Amino acid sequence: MESRWVRTFAGGFMRRLKHRAQFLQAARGLKAVRRGFVLQAIRCDEAEPGIGFTVTKRVGNSPQRNRIKRRLRVLSEKTAQKFQPNFNYVLIGRKEALHEPFSLLEEGLGKAIEKIHNPRKANVDARERKAKS
Repeated sequence: MESRWVRTFAGGFMRRLKHRAQFLQAARGLKAVRRGFVLQAIRCDEAEPGIGFTVTKRVGNSPQRNRIKRRLRVLSEKTAQKFQPNFNYVLIGRKEALHEPFSLLEEGLGKAIEKIHNPRKANVDARERKAKS
């Protein structure tokens, strides 16, 4: 399949997912839910990480959906060094991504990537927080 390359702020490159089959494949993988987005990931054969973006019509009209996708694209470019090679990622935008401060989205993406690649650690952290309260 052809790939489009995206330059990141860190100076590296990421593949852009463009085909429906790539999105459907990622939906069968691991998932991390955050307030402004859902991150899906699945292992693949490509050496470079691949990234795709989607926002459903339920979220709003096309200017709102496009703005959310723009925010997610910049977010992924800024945090590109955290994406692991041999993985495809899909960011599904939610309505909250429109108004949530960018710093919180950035922090949430870092934690979502960590949860996907270290699921045990994320579960332990949640249990520790619950035990403290």
